[in-house]
Amino acid sequence: MEDPKNIAFAGLTILLTLYVVRWYMNPLNAIPTLGGSSLPGLSYFAAFKFMRNAKNILNEGYCKFYNGTYKVAMADKWLVVVSGPKMIDELRRRPDEELSFIASVDDTMQAEYTIGRGSIMDPYHVDIIREKLTRTLPAVLPDVVDELSLAVQEYIPAKDDGKWVTVTVMPTMQHIIARASNRAFVGLPLCRNEGFLELAVTFTRAVLKDRDMLSLVPRPLKPLVGSMVSQTKASVNRTVQYLKPMIDEKKALMALNGGDWEDKPNDMLQWLFEEAIRKENPDWSIAERILLVEFAAIHTSSTSFTHAIFDLVAKPEYLQFLREEIEPIISVEGWTKAAMAKMWKLDSFLRESQRCNGVDLTSMTRKAMKDVTLNDGTFIPKGTLVVAAQDPTHHDDTNYPDANVFDGFRFSRMREHEGEGTKHQFVNTSVEYVPFGHGKHACPGRFFAANELKAMLAYIVLNYDLKSAGDGGRPANVYIGTAVLPAMDGQVMFRKRDASAFA
Repeated sequence: MEDPKNIAFAGLTILLTLYVVRWYMNPLNAIPTLGGSSLPGLSYFAAFKFMRNAKNILNEGYCKFYNGTYKVAMADKWLVVVSGPKMIDELRRRPDEELSFIASVDDTMQAEYTIGRGSIMDPYHVDIIREKLTRTLPAVLPDVVDELSLAVQEYIPAKDDGKWVTVTVMPTMQHIIARASNRAFVGLPLCRNEGFLELAVTFTRAVLKDRDMLSLVPRPLKPLVGSMVSQTKASVNRTVQYLKPMIDEKKALMALNGGDWEDKPNDMLQWLFEEAIRKENPDWSIAERILLVEFAAIHTSSTSFTHAIFDLVAKPEYLQFLREEIEPIISVEGWTKAAMAKMWKLDSFLRESQRCNGVDLTSMTRKAMKDVTLNDGTFIPKGTLVVAAQDPTHHDDTNYPDANVFDGFRFSRMREHEGEGTKHQFVNTSVEYVPFGHGKHACPGRFFAANELKAMLAYIVLNYDLKSAGDGGRPANVYIGTAVLPAMDGQVMFRKRDASAFA
């Protein structure tokens, strides 16, 4: 009779051999690895190193593999990184049948096991943002400005007594942007409901927490674990409760009047309702997509705006130049989209802040839907995630002279050259500027976000003096994997301007 120990040893040897053979046959091994070894077991150490040191590893890869590819380890997968304009342009050009943006969102956000795949597979909210929200910006923006002016005064409680107040910037900007954005998304009075706003702000944390946890769970267990611990679905259920009275009212008005009625709202909730009413479980469908819009708008905009405030306080010489541009434009045009379009210096300042900081070190994430061979000969097997190296691109002296120097009016000067008037504005994308992505999947909400951020910064610049609450330096960014966060506890001091005529 065979010794059980020998049988167990033989079985373990076979499993280990099969694991090694599977690793050896993996076509990703042909792609150079940075940040550690791709050998079985050792890749986990490489993933830990990338989580802590992604910025330096991506910079190293940009130098070593310019206009080429390499890979880095993540906790549950390999990430293939492309560098340089040729490879970024190729990523832009590849069709969705080969490299899919939507599938990459499903994968990276673990959507199947948290919120569900419905909103990913049927993203009708994206078309609403791209078409209706962008087209109605001239009508929507005055309401957004009205809301942000009230929210700024509430969350930055400086009085007309000349005293400074200290504000923790990031959470403050999250709540101001949540208020202003939801004026366009759900309208009054819900955009001022503290419970709803807190849910909108914390939804981002719920999604990211679910994603990070599920990325560590073996695939066969993901459905079970997701159903048991996901906070995302609970957020959708709570959102349904907030929205249901408004949705029921819309249903009653539609039943009575058809598709049109007096005082019909012109906001995101109404547009979503008109699309979702034809679908199964419309209340859930609307709530799900409202939260996804909140996720995109609040997280990215508040991060970008906090970066801009830190840059402005660290470079106070820009404050007066911005005021000199903004004041005469507002006095003639008012708080309109046309006014925002004329503020080239303000536009440039926000674009430069985003170039230097951003919300992520990578961009343009795609998932291979089939085996793909890139033009440089790199073979990308089906199921692989591919990204563009954003941070090194934005700090390349070839793309931007003195790229490591913050130059707030860099882009407004570039726009003064003949034929360059629109090329370098905040919302424009290129192979050298990819925080919004590039190509047909570039962020559809960037036009709304850019106008909201410009109006918000213009309002603060006109109505407040600002100074550092610390030593005058810019609070250091925090890097977690590829995510870029402004200092969450960074503080700035605000004082009401005596000379303000635009309150």
